[in-house]
Amino acid sequence: MKESAATDIRGIGVSPGVAIGKAHLLEQGQVAIPFYKLRNGAAVVAEVERFERAVAEVEKDLEAIKQKFHPELIEHAHILEAHQLILRDPQIYDQTIGLIRDQRLNAQWALKQALIKVHDLFKTVEDDYLRARVKDVDDVGQRVLRSLAGFPNGIIQEIRERVIIVARDLSPADTAQLQLERTLGLVIDMGGRTSHTSIIARSLNIPAVVATEKASRVIRSGDLVIIDGASGKVIVNPTEAQLSYYYEVQDALENYLKQIRRQAHLPARTLDGHTVRVEANIELLEEVVASRDNGAESIGLYRTEFFLLNRDHLPSEETLYNEYRELAELMAPRSVNLRTLDLGAEKMTRWAPRLDQANPALGLRAIRLCLHHKDLFKTQLRAILRAGAAAGNIRLLFPLISGVGELLQAKAVLNEVREELRSRRIPFDERMKVGIMIEVPSAVAVADLLAPEVDFFSIGTNDLIQYSLAIDRGNEHVAYLYEPLHPAVLRFIRQTVEVAHRARLPVTVCGEMAGEPLYVPILLGLKVDSMSMNPQAIPRVKNLICRSRLEDCRHFVDTILGMRTAQEIGFLLRTMVLRNFPEEFKFFDPDALTPKEIFSKA
Repeated sequence: MKESAATDIRGIGVSPGVAIGKAHLLEQGQVAIPFYKLRNGAAVVAEVERFERAVAEVEKDLEAIKQKFHPELIEHAHILEAHQLILRDPQIYDQTIGLIRDQRLNAQWALKQALIKVHDLFKTVEDDYLRARVKDVDDVGQRVLRSLAGFPNGIIQEIRERVIIVARDLSPADTAQLQLERTLGLVIDMGGRTSHTSIIARSLNIPAVVATEKASRVIRSGDLVIIDGASGKVIVNPTEAQLSYYYEVQDALENYLKQIRRQAHLPARTLDGHTVRVEANIELLEEVVASRDNGAESIGLYRTEFFLLNRDHLPSEETLYNEYRELAELMAPRSVNLRTLDLGAEKMTRWAPRLDQANPALGLRAIRLCLHHKDLFKTQLRAILRAGAAAGNIRLLFPLISGVGELLQAKAVLNEVREELRSRRIPFDERMKVGIMIEVPSAVAVADLLAPEVDFFSIGTNDLIQYSLAIDRGNEHVAYLYEPLHPAVLRFIRQTVEVAHRARLPVTVCGEMAGEPLYVPILLGLKVDSMSMNPQAIPRVKNLICRSRLEDCRHFVDTILGMRTAQEIGFLLRTMVLRNFPEEFKFFDPDALTPKEIFSKA
């Protein structure tokens, strides 16, 4: 290998880790668009039918992709649902058919003209976020154009070996089809830290670098490539010295992970003797093995809605009962928290009349949806209560409770179900513990009123942050404001924990914040009783808990709660973590300052 052959490319590191392997260039570029006029009415009819078939094919493809979503990505399925809606949007679908019929244009050219008009409409919109959504329109348009041209849309599925994928861009549908066992890493010209590709790469623990601008022009399939997903560095055709160095880094990372995984089955006990439960968030029965292998002490959150999203019809009570019972038996005697459906009404269109909502996040969703569809709610509650009798380790969790009135309504339905089961002499868990998700500011404000009504609290930090800060974390223009370290968020968590402990209730944190090792000192200092997370995050979190001192963390939290901004808190937190756990920064934190930089500013 010639020393002069190496080429360095810089981008943004969005998913840490080192990947070394051959590149596979995805050359799914813009489709050539022919122009011609249709000769007669019969040709027009045939062309309209050809366009309709292409749209139906793409619609079917997107549905198939959505049904096969990796369980870690289910919360991103709404992206593909939005793309399905775009397919039938009148500005695109009806306009294209109108141009074919009125101007006798071929389907590709007609679709192109419709897309141009949509682009012009988006340019007139003042809201930056809405203007940015034109990329979703382009992604959908390209899929239809490829179908019309007879080109495949599933090129990622054609990969047959372990490779580093290089592309100008990846649509949400492309990223959702990544084959974990064949994807060593991602190098993308476009995107940023909050792009769909970046979020999914982090969810799947795939090293990734985005915003390289030129990688797809410089790298060719078969080139040897090194990705440093922490620093954002990509090396093409590296020198022997570079290869040697990064193989050492890769080995060091793998050894570090092996070491902490070996210890993951031990209790998460701090150096000064305080034990914290570390639990798993899952959606599928198949994840139980990974949860136990990674050291989960229980299931802190089972998202029951995933079981429904993969079905064309509502499952029966018996089907749900068998699912929940099997989960409980697999985990016994460890506890399992089953959260009732946390869906929005827009996700119920297969089983209920379509309900359009201007703002679904503030509309009919979660417990509100359950109370609206009481028959469905009762079916699920019956299945949960019955399954609880089989193993005795199920706990019931109501999502998105905003106040006592809403909780009392949910408990009233639960009591109705209990009475029905008693009258029919069907065994169920009479003493099943009931908890609520604390996810909105109003629940924090009345936590002292909610506490006497339940057995435990579970803080869902994802929604708590979103609703507290009025931030849509999927909006790349304001995603930087989605800040777990915002003083308001930390104070909300502290207030919830203090109220719960006064009422002798345990508190779990089960949002993404719990699975981020950087936040371990804060959650320890806030005195939470358990943390529930993605199973793959458990070894790292347990490792940091076992190397921390609870008293130090409490003093640290007392200090940061007096600070005014998330930036101030974040800087002090990084200083603390780097001093105590330098390897976490070395391997995993793409924003890390060097020790010299940290200590010179501290």
